[in-house]
Amino acid sequence: MQHTNKLVFLLGILYGTLTLSSCQGVFVSDKDKEAVARVGENFLYKEDLVDLVPKGTAKEDSITLVTNYINNWASKQLLMSKSKVNLSEEQLTEFDRLVANYKTDLYTGAYKEALVQKKQDTVISKEELNTFYQKEKENFKLNEKILRVRYVELPPQFINKSAVIDKLKGFTEKDRMYLDSISVQFRKVNFNDSVWVEASRLTSEIPPLTSENEKQYLKKSQFFEMQDSLGVYLTKVVDMLDKNEPAPLQYITPTIKRVLLNRRRIEYLRKLEVDIIDEAIKNKEFETYEKQE
Repeated sequence: MQHTNKLVFLLGILYGTLTLSSCQGVFVSDKDKEAVARVGENFLYKEDLVDLVPKGTAKEDSITLVTNYINNWASKQLLMSKSKVNLSEEQLTEFDRLVANYKTDLYTGAYKEALVQKKQDTVISKEELNTFYQKEKENFKLNEKILRVRYVELPPQFINKSAVIDKLKGFTEKDRMYLDSISVQFRKVNFNDSVWVEASRLTSEIPPLTSENEKQYLKKSQFFEMQDSLGVYLTKVVDMLDKNEPAPLQYITPTIKRVLLNRRRIEYLRKLEVDIIDEAIKNKEFETYEKQE
């Protein structure tokens, strides 16, 4: 009980002083820091808790947050201490090696990624895209049917449906202007028939269209009308490619860009590692020694 009261008292003082830390100097020695907890030779300082409590947090919630943090810190310190006593030397040595390797990988990885972000050219030309596509398109087979469509969903009681159907089928510039002018009356619309969409996306947009009946409706150059209690669905299929056919360039352009950028990244990092070794050798910062027999 005495320990709990002491901790609450300490946390109350801490809560009252956390907001003042921004007015204090940051260049202080350990002896000038105010400790709030100790485990063996390790100390937890008040400044370690400054950003722990969000502004506006109630006092009781702040005390709970700080208490939990201190207890969690103490638990980790105690377990760490116990582990060093109870684990074998071989395990400790191996863990130290893993920690050192992880630290090295963390620093070098962050540095290399920063260089990639700063130096790597991220522009992929149309020529690069097309060259790669022509060479690799057989490796990009479609996983499902894709289509280019024009699509309108009308309210169930829409009056001038026949005019919309005619304009959607013809789709001249004048037809497009007419449809645009009354599009506020549509529930959903897609006039961008240059974009490929998956059949599964259409079935999700058109409830009466299912994987069981899609073969009847999803055919190249076909127009179809479907209806349920929610609306009337008018769709003009402009083009279609079936599953296992080579994907069109436009459809897989984002994928190709990612592949090409990743190849550039790998090549850049490979060259970076070679160059940094060559520079170190040139500046006599790195050398290897032949083993003496």
